Amino acid sequence: MSSEAAALDAGMPSIRGRAAAYIELTKPRVLLMVLITTLAGYYMGDGARFDLAVAFRALVGTALAAGGTLALNQYFERVFDARMDRTRHRPLPSGRLKPIEALVFGTLTTVVGIGYLWNAVNPLTACVTGAVTVLYLGAYTPMKRYTWLCQIVGAAPGALPPVIGWAAARNSLAAEPLILFGIMFLWQLPHALSIARLYQRDYDRAGYRLLPAERAWGNPANLVMIAATVVLVAFGMLPTFMGFAGRVYLPVAAVLGLVMLYHAFKLLRRPTVAADARRVMMVSLIYLPMVLLVMVLDKV
Repeated sequence: MSSEAAALDAGMPSIRGRAAAYIELTKPRVLLMVLITTLAGYYMGDGARFDLAVAFRALVGTALAAGGTLALNQYFERVFDARMDRTRHRPLPSGRLKPIEALVFGTLTTVVGIGYLWNAVNPLTACVTGAVTVLYLGAYTPMKRYTWLCQIVGAAPGALPPVIGWAAARNSLAAEPLILFGIMFLWQLPHALSIARLYQRDYDRAGYRLLPAERAWGNPANLVMIAATVVLVAFGMLPTFMGFAGRVYLPVAAVLGLVMLYHAFKLLRRPTVAADARRVMMVSLIYLPMVLLVMVLDKV
């Protein structure tokens, strides 16, 4: 083997490793959920005439913009990520990428994604996607260090992907995407707060304030989870009552919501048991994909 070939072979793992680190910056699991919910919103908006080309362009632009936004989030939180066991192996705290690399990558990817949506889909889709970036980076990310109310603010950008999909399909908004937004918004509160309960010590060590202070009777976050889930049970039925989802969807959404509510109530009875918070999180992970899947399959 020549010296040039040997050098090239030796460099390949580094190239692959850096590529993997850039992909990791985009938080692939979160990004996948963004794309699934965007596609669901697109289908609900476009329906039977489903324009595959427009859907593809919408997903490409959303993937770029959302991936870039998530990369910028890791850039801004790199110091705090280094303090937590669950995040210290990310590309920036671990030193696999330099901060400037993440900043340039995140900025370019976000700008290209929003610009692509503007030109290849429609300006409304680009504006809704841009709102996600502004809310996520400008409000939710800095608020995490000061108040648990960031969870409520952060639920807004997390609930916008179905609206992005609808805007891509219709180039307009209506009551239906607002219902999808509401379901996503309400779902995120028990989901995110249960995660905060599970990793509370890790978040405290990093200086994040993702939960309110404990009270003698427990944590107020338990009441927020219960209240949000109660509303979610009722709100989740609206697609059937409004006529854009069928009768099969209704019991699925209601039963899954009631199961999550049952486990949320357990947190009041046994507020210090991490297993109950984990069950709320696990049910929430089942609730959203199942509800969206049945809604799409049972679309009227």
